[in-house]
Amino acid sequence: MKKRILAYLEKIDQLLKHPPIAVNYEDEVKKHLVQIGFFMHERMVHLIVTVLFALLSVAVALYCVADPGIPMLLLFGALLILLVPYIMHYYLLENGVQKMYEQYDELLRRSEEQKKEEGYRETYPEDDFGNTKTEQ
Repeated sequence: MKKRILAYLEKIDQLLKHPPIAVNYEDEVKKHLVQIGFFMHERMVHLIVTVLFALLSVAVALYCVADPGIPMLLLFGALLILLVPYIMHYYLLENGVQKMYEQYDELLRRSEEQKKEEGYRETYPEDDFGNTKTEQ
């Protein structure tokens, strides 16, 4: 999932920095919303798992304080070792989705500009030389 979100964020960043000539921003907005939905779902699942691991870690830690023993200390250590990557992955997902929101706003802005420009072109069509009919 890490590779996928980082690759997708980079792809959209490149689209925004160096847009192809015939890019249709309205289509890109629709595709981007689908990806946001996928990553939001993934983020929610990882939030639930991370919170459950954190609660389990706290419960085991409290048990270790009340009745210390090697097996419970080993379990607590294992839970902490697993909790750190979960937190790091959730952090990546959360920040990735937040960045996708910013990208969405920019794609939407460009889509609206493109619609206005197309409406202008329909109102004032160009001749073969790039001049609008009102300029002739």
